[in-house]
Amino acid sequence: MSVPPDIADLVRQWLQKADNDLKTARHTLLIPDDCPCDTVCFHAQQCVEKCLKAILVCSQTPFSKTHDLEELSLLLPSSFRIPLAVEELAELTPHATNSRYPDDWRSPGRGEAEWAVTAAERIAQAVRSWLSPRLGE
Repeated sequence: MSVPPDIADLVRQWLQKADNDLKTARHTLLIPDDCPCDTVCFHAQQCVEKCLKAILVCSQTPFSKTHDLEELSLLLPSSFRIPLAVEELAELTPHATNSRYPDDWRSPGRGEAEWAVTAAERIAQAVRSWLSPRLGE
């Protein structure tokens, strides 16, 4: 089952943006000393968000402008098995906004940043596997 060409193009654009976020997160995590772990977590969350939105676009499911990964996951087609628990999505969601601005929120450490990148990699791989036959790839 393939999607219309205009939808497929838009899905690929979402995936390209997700890939760029994942590349940025991975590259930033390589900084040995004083790694900006909040930046790593932000880009990992953005990768997951854009991957989920790519599936929603592909399945032509409307979604609101949100960074809430749990909310987006509830809209996913039942044929997609998300490789993270709802609690893990909940842990990633705050990085979309909280890590970008100074406030009372604690800064994540390297362990959390490494976990966020691993979670984003798992999502990206699952999303690509699900989308590939639908995009005729």
